[in-house]
Amino acid sequence: MNGLNVLAEAGELARAGQAFALATVVWRQGPSSSKQGSRAIITADGEVRGWIGGACAEPAVVRAAREAIADGGTRLLLLGTPDQFRGAVPEGMTVVPISCQSEGALEVYIEPVLPVPHLVIVGGSPMAHTLAALARALDWSAELVSGSEFTPGHAGGRSMVVVATQGHGDEEVMERAIAARPAYLGLVASHRRGEAVLGYLADRGAPRDQLEKVHVPAGLDLGKTSHEEVAVAILAELVQLRASGALAGGVAPGAERKPAQAVDPVCGMTVMADASGRPLAHDGVTYYFCSAGCRRTFEERLETVQ
Repeated sequence: MNGLNVLAEAGELARAGQAFALATVVWRQGPSSSKQGSRAIITADGEVRGWIGGACAEPAVVRAAREAIADGGTRLLLLGTPDQFRGAVPEGMTVVPISCQSEGALEVYIEPVLPVPHLVIVGGSPMAHTLAALARALDWSAELVSGSEFTPGHAGGRSMVVVATQGHGDEEVMERAIAARPAYLGLVASHRRGEAVLGYLADRGAPRDQLEKVHVPAGLDLGKTSHEEVAVAILAELVQLRASGALAGGVAPGAERKPAQAVDPVCGMTVMADASGRPLAHDGVTYYFCSAGCRRTFEERLETVQ
């Protein structure tokens, strides 16, 4: 996959709402299998699409890319042997020593591309329109859907749904919203009205775990306010929950856990502790390696000891 194809696929993934990182080689020192401008997509589960380096560079880039997807921050990596840089490393770069036969070096920029928040507002009141406008001002994807048109297909596991139908079919809309199992579900209603709606849904057999997640009244409690301030209160609650990580459904699949790592016992390089790390079990301990060469060296050492 060449650079243009990588960018085309990146656009498709972004439009599909999938999280990934884009890695670009911005500098190289030969000998190296990479070229300046080489690009690759790294998905949240560590799949590489494109080319950014060989067996030594790729694990380090994949590890940093998955971490970038998890925390949303960019990375600038300098990959090579420790003595190549001699402390002259610009601020902001992360040096990743790699101990391979090649004496080349790479500088790789990693940029996470995360799905924008998806907000579905059910209703047509002035508050609903204000909330949609505020969310779009934050570059969120905000949909305004009438209660009669809303279906579970409008939302998904990473969506946030706010039901503001003002008593017009609240129960039916909430039942359909619960079926979508969104990351957030809020009902714009009083405590008393909310209890009545949730009670009705419980009698209808709605899953208890989903009912317990419903926010009612939706938004931060600001007391008696205007419809504009209600919209602000709801958006503030959503921002707060997303920032705290409470909306688990909004986390990219595969990014919720920091990938397991191990240290190559031969060269000291940090590698992925999975099948790509060429695992070798010995005396109840599993070792991982950056390359077949390091694993072979380790096996030879074991044979010498035995």
